[in-house]
Amino acid sequence: MSDPKVWLITGTSSGFGRRLVSAVLERGDRVVATARSLQKIQDFPQSPNLHLLELDVTSGSSAVRDRVDEAAKVWGRIDVLVNNAGVGLPGILEECGVDLMIRQYRTNVFGVLDVTNAALPYMRERSSGTVVIIGSRSAWRPEVRGLGAYSSSKAAVHAMGETLALEVAPFNIRVLIVEPGAFRTENIYSNKFDTWTNPIPDYDDQRAQSLVRYEGMAGNQPGDPMKAMKVVVDVVRGEGVAAGREWPLYLVLGEDAETDVRNKCATMLKHLDEWQDAIRDVNL
Repeated sequence: MSDPKVWLITGTSSGFGRRLVSAVLERGDRVVATARSLQKIQDFPQSPNLHLLELDVTSGSSAVRDRVDEAAKVWGRIDVLVNNAGVGLPGILEECGVDLMIRQYRTNVFGVLDVTNAALPYMRERSSGTVVIIGSRSAWRPEVRGLGAYSSSKAAVHAMGETLALEVAPFNIRVLIVEPGAFRTENIYSNKFDTWTNPIPDYDDQRAQSLVRYEGMAGNQPGDPMKAMKVVVDVVRGEGVAAGREWPLYLVLGEDAETDVRNKCATMLKHLDEWQDAIRDVNL
């Protein structure tokens, strides 16, 4: 029997992260579960395969590296890194501007890169590892008022993951970009829609409609987060639904996510067909 895998998972205080910890432990693997505050994850059932660690992915490259080094010392390695920590900051783009965008990217993009870069040396040393990035179907469906900052951050981290997959492949390190739709996780809509930074009267109607939609989402999502995380574990371990299948760079989860991806692809193909003459008539 092979040794248990060692997982480092960020953002485990709620949502996908919390479910993933349970799903991984059920398979007999080991987990270093992290959160910005240890108090928020003290209620995990005690297990010899679970270690709790405080980690704020926005604390900067040096501080993140120190925490990841500490995580690697627990069982001597990191086999699987799951970049799950994320935040959604809703607001109209012109009203919220660069300040909100920077806050959004600090967690969803820069934090992911800091944690990943801190973990990769341990994987390269062993010529083995898996990096999981929890993205979002919003990267494929940014046409939702108020979610421009969030959607763009997820599109950015998806693209970053695609480049990373190419760069680390020679070291036998795999990348998995998870693209879930709407799942019934707690706290996902806990950040209030920004109505105060720079309210512009011309956006009053759009803002009001967006606010109603945003506040009505919680508790009405169709996806089961535990089922989703069990699929993630299947893919990483090559079991269950993943048994016998080739490694997927992308893992789309949820019928709503599938619809959004298909719609975006269809839109782009339609554009390419309709504008083919102009597209091709620009070479020297």
